Amino acid sequence: MKHESHPAIIKRLKRAEGHLRSLIGMIEEGKPCLDLAQQLHAVENAVGNAKRELIHDHIDHCLDGAVVDPKTSRAALAEFKALSKYL
Repeated sequence: MKHESHPAIIKRLKRAEGHLRSLIGMIEEGKPCLDLAQQLHAVENAVGNAKRELIHDHIDHCLDGAVVDPKTSRAALAEFKALSKYL
């Protein structure tokens, strides 16, 4: 299922991919550890932001309606609990 947020998430992940590619090159070039740590931090942030956006979008668009319907609310709650471990 594709959501409106997926293009923005793809953009974030491509940014992380660029940071990671750059980081690999920096390691191969023997750049200072401080510079490497800063680049790793940028990769972590980009991936973390993409993950957060994906989970929040899923909660807003996939679980929101399911909670209203008693037949699906139990399954929605279980799915929310499973998702929460990734926050």
